[in-house]
Amino acid sequence: MESTLLEKDEASLELDVNKERKRQKTLKIVKNILVYSFLTICALLAFLPFYWMIISSLKGEPEYRESVPTFFPRVFKWENYSYVLNYQSSVFGQVLFNTILIGVVSTVLGLIVIVLTAYAFARIEFKGKGLLFSLMLATMMIPGELYTITNFVTVSNLGWRDTYIVMILPFLVSIYYIYLLRNAFKQIPESLYKAAKVDGCGNLSFLIKVMVPLTAPTLISITLLKFIGTWNSYIWPRLVNVADGYDYKLISNWMTVGFSDPDGVLGTVYTEANMTTLKMCAACLVSSPLFVLFLFFRKYIMHGVSKSGTKG
Repeated sequence: MESTLLEKDEASLELDVNKERKRQKTLKIVKNILVYSFLTICALLAFLPFYWMIISSLKGEPEYRESVPTFFPRVFKWENYSYVLNYQSSVFGQVLFNTILIGVVSTVLGLIVIVLTAYAFARIEFKGKGLLFSLMLATMMIPGELYTITNFVTVSNLGWRDTYIVMILPFLVSIYYIYLLRNAFKQIPESLYKAAKVDGCGNLSFLIKVMVPLTAPTLISITLLKFIGTWNSYIWPRLVNVADGYDYKLISNWMTVGFSDPDGVLGTVYTEANMTTLKMCAACLVSSPLFVLFLFFRKYIMHGVSKSGTKG
């Protein structure tokens, strides 16, 4: 009799355990559905402006200007892109060259400054290091618009307006990237540094042979983000490059050129206003290289940024 009651209790306990497992499994499924549904909605909302830019670039101007917008082009106007590329084609070539040149030079020089500064704050001991680093971090709380006027007055007094220097020199130092790289350097064990010093390895040699290879994901992230920042630069180029022509202007300046179709090449004549659909084409052309860069290097960007912000 006693054994029968014990078996019933075990069976009841096993049934309760199975019910609890099913309940937890159901809750987990419901939770995943809610989380992924929320993330999907957020992703769609984030993608909506890009989708609108793309479909607008493929519309005709009359369709774009309709009072009730269409979320899918009735007729795809692929000729918009060929017209934009041929519209002042010499200007496009000049601004593309300027953007690549300034992007490469500012990125390379900026990386040198960032690596040396981050290494000094991570490994070299000197008086006032903590205070100096705190003051540098404090400057991150100052909005960039506040020192734009000061920078503009400075470069104007130096006679640097309408030059390549004005697009490169003022932004070589980035406190945020120094902070990221310093944290990455701090994660490398101190024992490696001491062992290298015992073997007679100097600071510069240790930096090049040990620190840089071990923090390659972070350096790749900084390189890409810095180049993207130059590619997307808009306010500063318009402010300091005001001379006629496009000798020193960037591709973002070309994107805001008043695209029009006065000769009716696209089937519609708009002489009184610019064609917004052509500007959307220019925006797509300017954004596409950045999208390709992110597509191929997103793993390095995410890994480098997330890893660098975990210690320091």
